Amino acid sequence: MSDQHDHSDHHNRGGLFAFMFSMVFVFAFFFYLVAIHKGVDLDEKVVDPRAPVAEGAKLAFNVDQIQEPWVVSEEMIAHGQKVYASNCALCHGAEGKGDGSAGQGLNPKPRNLIEGSWTQGAGLIARFKVLQNGIAGTSMASFSHLKSGDRWAMVHFIESITQNKGKDDPAAIAEFAKTAK
Repeated sequence: MSDQHDHSDHHNRGGLFAFMFSMVFVFAFFFYLVAIHKGVDLDEKVVDPRAPVAEGAKLAFNVDQIQEPWVVSEEMIAHGQKVYASNCALCHGAEGKGDGSAGQGLNPKPRNLIEGSWTQGAGLIARFKVLQNGIAGTSMASFSHLKSGDRWAMVHFIESITQNKGKDDPAAIAEFAKTAK
């Protein structure tokens, strides 16, 4: 009868040891991470934009400082290519041929930006409006969350790769740009 009333808990002793070992390991690991490990060097070249620029060094392009972003320049095209790569290439493809990986499942398929006619009108103003508003009934979303300068840069990049160039009057573009945000 004494065997049935044995209150020793020998089955839980292993769980207690496992728990205590886990806690000691976790605290030792965190101590190692905080006090001993030097971290991972990602070799990032962080530049403070307010730091003085060395004489003769080229300043980084800042689209926010461009007074007339609707006027094309090599810097605007290069900036537009970067904005395009991070926002548009997934659907329209890296080269703008409408063959992006995410675009394969869309109906209608993303537009080939290099060839073909523009469904919303040719020209820089029409392209800017598409980036600003999207196209209803398609997967072309609005990019109004991007700064106006970034959208103008993308328009310039797309204009640089398309075969169907716009023929907008520069004065009309400037007038439109003053009201487009």
